[in-house]
Amino acid sequence: MPAQSASPPTFRLPWGLLCGLAVAVAILLLPAQAGLPLAGQRMLGILAFAVIVWISESVSYEVSAIIILALMAFLLGSAPSLAHPEQLMGTKDALALALGGFANSALALVAAALFIAAAMTHTGLDKRIALYTLSRVGASTHRVLIGATLVTILLSFIVPSATARVACVVPIIMGVIAAFGVDKRSSFAGGLMILVAQATSIWNVGIQTSAAQNLLTTGFMQKLLGQSVTWLDWLIAGAPWSILMSLVLYAVILKVMPPETERIEGGKEAVRKALGELGPMTRNERKLLAVSLLLLGFWATEGKLHDFDTASTTLAGLALLMLPGIGVMSWKEAQARIPWGTVIVFGVGISLGGAILATGAGGWLAKLLVSFLGMEGLSPFWVFALLALFLILIHLGFASATALTSAMLPIMIALLQQLGGEIKPLGMSMLLGYVVSFGFLLPINAPQNMVCIGTETFTSKQFLRTGIWLTLIGYLLMLLCAATWWRWLGWI
Repeated sequence: MPAQSASPPTFRLPWGLLCGLAVAVAILLLPAQAGLPLAGQRMLGILAFAVIVWISESVSYEVSAIIILALMAFLLGSAPSLAHPEQLMGTKDALALALGGFANSALALVAAALFIAAAMTHTGLDKRIALYTLSRVGASTHRVLIGATLVTILLSFIVPSATARVACVVPIIMGVIAAFGVDKRSSFAGGLMILVAQATSIWNVGIQTSAAQNLLTTGFMQKLLGQSVTWLDWLIAGAPWSILMSLVLYAVILKVMPPETERIEGGKEAVRKALGELGPMTRNERKLLAVSLLLLGFWATEGKLHDFDTASTTLAGLALLMLPGIGVMSWKEAQARIPWGTVIVFGVGISLGGAILATGAGGWLAKLLVSFLGMEGLSPFWVFALLALFLILIHLGFASATALTSAMLPIMIALLQQLGGEIKPLGMSMLLGYVVSFGFLLPINAPQNMVCIGTETFTSKQFLRTGIWLTLIGYLLMLLCAATWWRWLGWI
């Protein structure tokens, strides 16, 4: 029998990519809009493309970032220059604008944070802290839930990556569930794993260095407003909300997914055995712990005892961790653990937001939204309430808080500047940055949720049942803080 020739591969682009390109082209073909430069109109087309591609996840975030850079280079390069409308901007200047985000200090902070998170997993310090914390709680199921919450809080201070924290905690929690001898599809196991995911999102709000979207928010503040907030200011404003929400989370888990039993024999001993198997703390663990505590000290005293910014002190700490003979890992050991794509996406996200405002697209869109939503004359409290609700609802379509921040926060900042009056753009930007971490409703709304649901200990329906309560109560607590605590601090 003659060999049959293989059929040629089918050329088919993802629907989300095609839809994003179609919408972008439609915006580009619209008639000129009053008050909107051609470069601004093209940036709105690029923004629409980015949002559709990010929501549909038709291509990876890293690939979408490269496409966005190319679109900005050529679409802006063939548009009239904002400074000299009689001539084109040119691809050279357009590409410089597209790469502007890579010169932002927030990008350096993200990269350094990823290295520190890699050092945690390389040395095993994160695992030791988690097991030690769990070993100090009792054997009752209620105490295990409290212990898991405390683990999440402690790691939020020293592991500056939500995904890295969950990736560390999940195997430990699964080991605890196995040691307890309970079914992994039990209410206790599912509730415990949901608690880990939701507590991570809750403490992404309270600690500036705990999540990439927070660092992106501070980067936008610095680039678009010319000023930012310190690590301690962020903590003082956000931690009370996170503490209250941790208590709410504990109550919601007990109500929605109550454990089948009150006490599990042998659980505490199993955790202590796992801790004992780690052996004594290694020299590298001690060095990493010392550097982490030193960084916490510098972050907390910025603007009080010194003027060194968070990015600079973090880079200095990273330098210590990488020094031959002094550090805890070599470059070769570190580079394999770093998600370099995250660094690229982060830099492009800052560039996208900066270009939206630099081309006049942000201001034009902000005026449109202010008029459409009838926000003129509203008090700062109601402006925050309306914008926070908008971010919570639109988050349902995003699988990444970083992508949501890249797409929406520059427009929010432009809108706040447009409103003027009693609005304080710096404080309001920080508070809206808190709301971006509301990934409570669907597993797909945050990477840490996807890591946890991958354990098959709970279903999307169970996650939603807890998430509805957390979203509703969390939003109401945000409004309460806006009316009291944040107003007293002068942020709103």
